[in-house]
Amino acid sequence: MFANKLVAVMNEKIEPGSIMNALAHMCIGFGSEIGKESLRLSNYIDADGGSHPNISEMPFMILKANSNKLRALRLAAHQAGIQCVDFTNTMTVGTYLEQIERTKQTKEGELIYYGVVLFGDWDKVSELTRKFSLWK
Repeated sequence: MFANKLVAVMNEKIEPGSIMNALAHMCIGFGSEIGKESLRLSNYIDADGGSHPNISEMPFMILKANSNKLRALRLAAHQAGIQCVDFTNTMTVGTYLEQIERTKQTKEGELIYYGVVLFGDWDKVSELTRKFSLWK
């Protein structure tokens, strides 16, 4: 039914408030890059004529994994040419300038991944994410 799939895989070890913050940050930036048409954003109208704009027609699965599996997923997505965005521990605490500097000073292998969001060919994204469980 859909050519593309949108999936977030989040670190199950991080507390809920931080995970929601990470997911929000990834979705804001990634959504602007992907665009309204590709994300199939629609305006849902309720029975009173109220507008509920910019809701994707596509399902958006939220899955869970640990940081090392997220690291491997990010690498596999890059190798497969799948668009993705990630969020790490260096992107928390302090100002955005401090976060950018902290990220710059941290080797990739030392990053703790909070999440990865992927968007791309339905079958390719499914192949990369099928081993992860639903977030509950």
